Amino acid sequence: MQHGPLLRLADAEKKRLNLLYLAKWAEADGTPDAKDGTHATYHAEMRDTMRALGFNVEAASKFDRLYTNHNYDFCVTMLNRGGFTNSEMLGPLLCAYNNIPFFGASPILRGLGDDKHLMKLAVRARGVATPDSMIIRRGGMAITEPDFEWKSLIVKPNASSASWGIGAYDNWAEAKAHAERLLSDGHDVIIENFVDGYEIAVPIIGSNGPWVLPPMRFYVDDPRAIRSYEQKRHLAAKDTVKLVPLPAGPLRDRVVEASLKLLPEVWPCDIGRVELKYDEKTDTLNFIEINLSCNLWSKKATALSAATIGVTHPQLLETLLCHSLRRQGVVAPESVLEYAIEPSEQDGQGEAHEW
Repeated sequence: MQHGPLLRLADAEKKRLNLLYLAKWAEADGTPDAKDGTHATYHAEMRDTMRALGFNVEAASKFDRLYTNHNYDFCVTMLNRGGFTNSEMLGPLLCAYNNIPFFGASPILRGLGDDKHLMKLAVRARGVATPDSMIIRRGGMAITEPDFEWKSLIVKPNASSASWGIGAYDNWAEAKAHAERLLSDGHDVIIENFVDGYEIAVPIIGSNGPWVLPPMRFYVDDPRAIRSYEQKRHLAAKDTVKLVPLPAGPLRDRVVEASLKLLPEVWPCDIGRVELKYDEKTDTLNFIEINLSCNLWSKKATALSAATIGVTHPQLLETLLCHSLRRQGVVAPESVLEYAIEPSEQDGQGEAHEW
């Protein structure tokens, strides 16, 4: 795979710029939260790493900071779960309203990526396979049994993250009951055919255009088990999860090709993580979802993928910021230094355990 280049911002520009970092736990000390778990640790690490890189970073944890006193040049908005429906879009929308450049995809693309049903339609139109599914909108049509063939169903909020609210069922009565509970709690619901196979995460970051980092295969104790929100946030015991780069070969080529095929729907987005499943028995590759505000904690898939080719977590974050700043004209192109990755003995062949 072709990699790089990495990006670094000139020190003079770092001193000139004021960044607003907006995240739920941006002002916290990194202690895991009773509800959000290690997401609080992740948000604190992002803040501290940006400051250690030499950026002037103001941390804020509420959307209110975007209402007045716009004394910053750029917003790193990670407040994508604001406690209300479609809050994914509010930070970028407020930035756009105030003409403040911001990190990540545009508001409409953030909404598209967050709507699992619409994104599946988009990737299917691009010629990428994805499991059959149906959408149930609040206040919409009656809940009827899917008209596609299925043996097991996945039922989840259409805009959930970290597997919040997900359930797997082998009979329609239980699947319907779960969908009704989610609707009553105020969520649109997607019901999807469960497909066998192992999960593959494909991180894509901005450099000189899209840079596909090494696709990572998830090894888990039970391939058919679904990791819960509590497990992903380290609030409950979970199976051992090991991430290993896919080896060079036809499958990796297919994975990269599928990811790049769907990318025009959401690029430029600075950062994204495509989630796929591959069934060895049938040689079938399926798109599951995309995350345009994916977890950038040093212990999660994107950073672990970068580490397998010798890219450190600070280098990853600075490259992401430089790409976004440069493409939006916040900094002059000549103030962004491009440099190659130092040779790594791993070169995409290492492995790492995800927490």
